[in-house]
This record gives sequence, structure tokens and C-alpha cells, in this order.
Amino acid sequence: MRSQFLIGSRAPSIEMLTWICGKPVFALQRGTIYIVALFSTICPHCPKTIADLGQLHEKYGDTGVVAFGVAAMERAATADEAGARVDTWLNKELPNPTISIAFEHTGEMNKLWWVASGSYGVPTIFIVDRDNSIAYIGYPDTEDPALLERVLTKVMDGSWDNSAEAKKAHEKWLQGALVRRANVALSIKDFKTALSTIEELNEAIPDNPQFREAHIKVLLEMMHDFEAGWIVLAGLARDAIEKNDGDWLLAAMQQLFGSPYDYSCLPSAERFSMGKVLSERILTLCPQQDGISRAISYGAVARYFYESGEINRAVDSIEHALELVEGESLPDGEKQNYLAPLVQALAEYKGSEIPREFAEDPQNRS
Repeated sequence: MRSQFLIGSRAPSIEMLTWICGKPVFALQRGTIYIVALFSTICPHCPKTIADLGQLHEKYGDTGVVAFGVAAMERAATADEAGARVDTWLNKELPNPTISIAFEHTGEMNKLWWVASGSYGVPTIFIVDRDNSIAYIGYPDTEDPALLERVLTKVMDGSWDNSAEAKKAHEKWLQGALVRRANVALSIKDFKTALSTIEELNEAIPDNPQFREAHIKVLLEMMHDFEAGWIVLAGLARDAIEKNDGDWLLAAMQQLFGSPYDYSCLPSAERFSMGKVLSERILTLCPQQDGISRAISYGAVARYFYESGEINRAVDSIEHALELVEGESLPDGEKQNYLAPLVQALAEYKGSEIPREFAEDPQNRS
């Protein structure tokens, strides 16, 4: 079942809050729109967010909109201790807040709202619609400071739920929450959870080849499930061929020939058959690309040529890629990062030594 991370769900309770200033909101009432900002007293960006919400509250407060902030991460032995900490922070950062401020020190608000929503930063902003459902979750957007007000006005006039912007915002939030969950699972080698999360991510956002690659990586490299991994990998290759899109084609080629998998455990004939079609499609698209993209494309097909026994074509492809990179006006460090894997591949294909300046991982060079 797909996670929604509270989006579209009934808003959790707020009855556990202790109000420190402003008019208390003891419960979320139907017919009112709420903007709820979870913040922390150690967050450098939170004072501005609270101040900005105050402006929205003043502008729309007479139309049934209520904004309030909650310090939901103030772990303390007692409510008095947590309250004193928040009060000190307010006196320093926001001595005259124009929205109500509450705190909760047991972690219950944090669990019901922040954790359940898949949040991973503060301030986190929730908009609760008139039906008490969570219509929006997000972080302040410095590149689009008008976003929150735009969402709010659409929630107010009832146009938000079915809008393209809502779909985009929900997908963005869902992607961030699922990627975060998968990364946490991978960091503790909980591959089962990582796998199910990545599968959910691909179901929710099927048009991103990077998520398909992550699925394959977990199956083949971490779980060594070659049967399931091949099914997903072959599916990626078929979809890439059908879409005939450069990013998809390169992703499939990378998974078929450029990754640290035990390819001996995969069906060889099918793998090379797919590689042939992919390489043809990639080379056909090359003339439409810029220099660096063409270099990446030539580098990708070179590995297929090399493993197919077409050594001369592999060498020619790498040499062409090197010429393209050398012809680009790039900062030295960036150019070296493109050149290093190509030089290393050329040495491998020719059976020669790697030049010393390219022998180490470019990411480790000073």
C-alpha cells in the first residue's frame, strides 16, 4: 500500500500542546483553514518563517485562516523547562510574534506530525483544509517565496486538490520522504525495508530512471537476488528502448555494462542483445547532444563494445569522447573528473598502464 505521509489524511490531534503566547488553538475546527509550522529553537531559518506566517495570518485571518507555530522538538524533563527554553528563544528571536506559539516536550506532536509526514528538516509547514485534511506539506522555498501563499489561496477557493501544482508538490514531498526512508534503511543495511521503499518510490514516480537504477542496485549488488534483479534490469532496458530517451538509454546501458555486478549470473545472450540495441539508439541520438553529453554517450557504449570483443570500436569511442571533453571550456577540476574514467577505460581497453595523474579516483584528488 502506497504511503501518503499524511497528505490527504485527517490532521492528527493537537490536544497535547501547551500554549505559550497568542490565542490558544485547542482543537482543529472544521470550516477553518490552519497553517501549522513545526519549528525548533536551534533552527536558524525558523524565525523568518514564523514572521512570514504572521504576515499571512494578518492578511487572511479575517477569512477563516489561522496560523500557529509549534516547537515540537524541545525534549526536556518537564514542561516548565521546555517552556522556559521556548520563551527565551522567542524573546531573543521574535519578541512580538503575530501568531500563536505552542510547544510540546514529550515527543508526541513530533511523532504524530513530523515523523509521520516523513519530514527531515525544520521548519516544516502543514496546511490543513476546511475538512480537517492535510492539503499540503513543505519547507520554505527560497527560490519561490510566494509558493505558500499561492497554495493557501488555492486551498481557500477549493482549487488546490485537483491542480497540477498540487500534484507536483505532493510528488516532490513523497519523493523526498521515500528517498530519506530508503537511505536510512541502506545505512543500517536493512535491505528489505530499502527494497520495499524503492519499489514504492518507483510505483509513485514511475518516470524517473534513477529510481529504477536504485532498485536494480539493491537487488543485484546488495541482496544478490539475480533472478529478481534481472527482471527489473530487463524491464528498464525495454522501457528505455521504447521511450528512446537519452537519459533512459544511458541508465539502462550503465546497469547492463557499467556497474559492479556479477554479470556472469545474468542471461548473457539477452544482455548483449539488449546492449546492441541500446548502443545503436544512443549513437543515433549523439548528434543532437552537446559535447559533454556526447562524450558520456561514447563512454557508455564503449564498455559494451569492449565486452562484445569489438576492441577497436571501444578504443575509438573512448578516444572520441576524450577529444570532445578536451574541446570543452571547463574548470580544470571538472574537466579532470570527466577525463579520468575515460583515460582509465582507454588504458584497460589497450592493455596499457594508466597515466599516473589519472590512476587515482578523481574525487580523492586535491
